[in-house]
Amino acid sequence: MKIPLSQMAHARSGDKGDISNVGVIALLPEYYPVLVREVTAERVKAHFGPLVKGTVTRYELPNLAALNFVMEQALDGGGTISLRTDAQGKTHGAALLTLEIEVSADELAID
Repeated sequence: MKIPLSQMAHARSGDKGDISNVGVIALLPEYYPVLVREVTAERVKAHFGPLVKGTVTRYELPNLAALNFVMEQALDGGGTISLRTDAQGKTHGAALLTLEIEVSADELAID
């Protein structure tokens, strides 16, 4: 079944210049393998489409049950020079949580 990422994780995000950083943290440690499988750098880049012009790099943090994504050329030059409505990385965390991921009923039922 497909569910939004927000059912298995929460996110924190920030920015520096034209780079956005999004941490995706599993709500339960048992959800972490699903995040590793489903939330790839390629899927994150595709999810943001033309908003992220540069590379997306994923870092795995198994001790925190988290993934960290660094998205380059993601803020149209950065908050101080961009004409985007919101050129801050803080919105990328919320946007990424709408990504649909594939899970089995067993994976979702872990408590």
